[in-house]
Formats: sequence, C-alpha cells, structure tokens
Amino acid sequence: MFNILVVEDDFHTRKLLGDILLDENYIPVLAQDAHEALGILDHQHIDLMITDIMMPEVDGYDLTEMLRDAGFDFPVLMMTAKETIKDKRRGFLVGADDYMVKPVDEEEMLLRVKALLRRAKIVNERKIVIGKVTLNYDSLTISRESEHFTLPQKEFMLLYKLLSYPDTIFTRMQLMDEIWGYDSQTDAHTVSVHVGRLRERFGNWPEFTIVTVRGLGYKAVKNDDG
Repeated sequence: MFNILVVEDDFHTRKLLGDILLDENYIPVLAQDAHEALGILDHQHIDLMITDIMMPEVDGYDLTEMLRDAGFDFPVLMMTAKETIKDKRRGFLVGADDYMVKPVDEEEMLLRVKALLRRAKIVNERKIVIGKVTLNYDSLTISRESEHFTLPQKEFMLLYKLLSYPDTIFTRMQLMDEIWGYDSQTDAHTVSVHVGRLRERFGNWPEFTIVTVRGLGYKAVKNDDG
C-alpha cells in the first residue's frame, strides 16, 4: 500500500482527491497547507506527494524546494490553474516530477500517480529490465545475453532517462538541461550525437527503439516481447 500525501488548501478538493485515491487502494494522507504537510513528514513515511501550487504563506513551489533541500526524494505531482511554460519550468526546476493543470481529470491523475510510483521504483532499484536487456545505473552497464557494454556516463544517462519514461517525448533542451546541466556550455546538437551513438550500438536490439519525433525531440519505445 502506498501513502500519498495530498497538500491542498481547498477542503472540498482535498477531500475529493483523498476519496479518489482511497477508491484505488492508496492510503491518502491529507494536509491543508505546507506547515501541516511538514508535520506529517516528521513522523510518517510518504511514497508520493500531490500538491497544489497556490497556497497561503508557503506555496507548492517553496514546499517542494524545501523538501528536496532536506533530502526527500519521493515523486512530486504539482497541480495548479497556471499552465504557462514559465510556470511549468519553475515547477520542474524546484524538483517536481510531473505537472497537472486544473480542473484535474480523475483518470489522468491516477495514471500519472501510477507512472510516477513505477518510475520511483526504477530509481530506487537503480536498474531497468526490458525483456533480455538489463541496464544497471551504478555500473553504467547494459547487457543482453552474452553482450555486455559499459557506456560513457552521458550516453548511459541519456538511454536510462529515455527508457525510464517510455513513450514520453523529451526535447533536446530538456535532455541537455537534465543530463548536461543548465549551465552547460555545449549545445543541443550534443544530444543528437549521443543518440546516434546509442543507435549504432543497439539499433539491432529488438527490446527498444529510440525514435526521433520530428520538430519535438526523442522518445524510447519499449517492446518487452522483443
């Protein structure tokens, strides 16, 4: 059973989200503001947090940043009426993992929660297994039957990122920011070069494919039956 912390200052929205999660056999832990959320985290294990952004005193951005600075690494799903790229970028910069715009669709929220919990499991285990392929984060290795490769760090991190979020499109700039860092002096073409190298190495492996989405970026497609 997963404990999911819901931080929402509106009583009716908070109760509704709790009821939705409870119906899906999650354990909702409800907080009306950041201060109450911090008190809960002092004595209770949390697997995932859903937080509103616009809250009095301490907003969702500041709460998330405080938790990341304190070493909390559970997934954070932000919900807000704000939907500009600037708002979303700020959310991701302070440590959010996903972002939903209100009014929230119940089914979409549950799908995002499930995906975030699955990704968190991958991160905690530091391993991805797809059919006969295994990626080991700690050793930067990828293996398939008798084939074993130790990849350069950036190459491995790029592949691990794409395979952790199958079918999710990442722009070159998103991948640059996360893997090379926001202050990197290299340009987005570097991502294309690394993708090309990965395709050369693993293009004949049927378990996954790195797909170029014209005008957008890249995504990984997994085939567990490969």
